[in-house]
Amino acid sequence: MASLVQALRQRASILATQSGSDPIHIKPGEPQWLLCESSGTGGTPKVIRRPPASWIRSFSVNHAEFELDAGDTYAVLGHLGHSLSLYATLEALHLGADLIHLSGLRPRMQAAEIARASVLYTTPTQLRLLCAGLAATGLSPHRKLRRIFCGGGRLDPELAGVLPQHFPNAKLHVFFGASETSFISISDANTPPGSVGRAYPGVTLDLRPLPGQGKAIGEIWVSSPYLFDRYESGTSKDTQWDGSALSIGEMGYLDPDGHLFLIGRKSRMVTVSDQNVFPEEVERIVAQDPDVSACAVLPVKDPKRGHQIVCMIEGHNSPALDMRLRTACRDALGDASVPKHILHLDTLPLLPAGKPDLQALHALLEGKL
Repeated sequence: MASLVQALRQRASILATQSGSDPIHIKPGEPQWLLCESSGTGGTPKVIRRPPASWIRSFSVNHAEFELDAGDTYAVLGHLGHSLSLYATLEALHLGADLIHLSGLRPRMQAAEIARASVLYTTPTQLRLLCAGLAATGLSPHRKLRRIFCGGGRLDPELAGVLPQHFPNAKLHVFFGASETSFISISDANTPPGSVGRAYPGVTLDLRPLPGQGKAIGEIWVSSPYLFDRYESGTSKDTQWDGSALSIGEMGYLDPDGHLFLIGRKSRMVTVSDQNVFPEEVERIVAQDPDVSACAVLPVKDPKRGHQIVCMIEGHNSPALDMRLRTACRDALGDASVPKHILHLDTLPLLPAGKPDLQALHALLEGKL
């Protein structure tokens, strides 16, 4: 506990330095809270408030389940303002492990420094840039890395497939969670393709069907000892409490073996020709193409069809790629999910957490359609 309290005090100083406000003083006997930002995918980032015990419990789980301990060296790629980076930093400090903080470094520099690490916490975007940096530098495979924890978005099969080239001894654990919930589910070597794994130890999942979605697909409600307390600033219409159960508006389904499959956010679901479409599902299909390095899918209102689907891809124009993507979306999801427009950008704008900046992309669309 002492290492966590020390880290909290350091974090308070960091917050004060960044905002220009007075330092936060922790008085003996006062309740202590962890404050971190959400990723800001849906708009302005929110400040999450959670009790330290909610993370300490999962530190103990990870120590037991994944053999994380003081002999490890953690690598963190993002800055401390976001929950994934802060979580990994505090877990390392709590366990007494060494820590390499690589926020702000170019991918090639991160690629060189990562050789010292045995545990990596990352988002898919951060991991993709890191692997590109490794490929560009021509460095030998990093054999010390033994655990990769990846969350904050979908990990496409192509990226997962190249990881053994760079980290031959690393076990990959894709997890699903949020700043408000911490871990919800986590995968292992037996997880089927497309799933984010089974419920994380201590988590209970309750999928509640929505009208028109059928019995299989439901809104994911979570009960666990890892949930947040409240928002310190900002709000979210997706976040709802029902007693001790929490929903962040994610939709999905469970297979007979308890593996969780995500469909998308309830708030991002739109209708196209009277059919429900989840932009995240379209993103999943598009991201599987080997010629797509980064993408985002946005709905645009259409007076005749309700909405039309627009796909934005990082890279040069390619009519052959566009045709291939439309065919893949039609085959996997049906006609309603086929992008009406596919736009190619030199660089896809990203949030500090490594996710596509949807607000910036909507602004770009205004001048292109």
